[in-house]
Parts: sequence; structure tokens; C-alpha cells
Amino acid sequence: MTEDTTRDRLDALESRLAYQEDWLDTLDHALAAQDRRVAQLERTNDMLRERLRSLRQSVDHMSDDDAPRPSDEIPPHY
Repeated sequence: MTEDTTRDRLDALESRLAYQEDWLDTLDHALAAQDRRVAQLERTNDMLRERLRSLRQSVDHMSDDDAPRPSDEIPPHY
């Protein structure tokens, strides 16, 4: 190989390496953003589960009372 050919190949390899390093940095930032989003969604999911549990307990507590249920009421035409 001539020195010019070797130099051209080295320049091409350096260019590809720089592109790959930039792409790797971009992927790293995207992964970090996704990790933060997943953590946020997990916190939201936990909060919503707790809220649902609380609402379910409230409904269960209300149904334990002696209050008449709409399904137990007799229609007015009877």
C-alpha cells in the first residue's frame, strides 16, 4: 500500500470512529431519558394503585352501612 492509501484509510476510520462516538453519546442520553420516564411512570402507577385501593375501601365501607341500595328500591308503580 502506498502512503496516500494508508492515510486515506486512516482518515476514513477516524471519521467513522467520531461518528460512532457521537451516536453512542446520543443513545446514552436517550437511554437516560427513558430511565427517568420509566421511574416517573412507576411512581405514578404506585400512586394510582394506592388511590384506587383507597377508593375501593371507601366504597366497601359505604356498602356496609344500612343505607338502602338503589337496586333494592321498589319502582313507584308497585
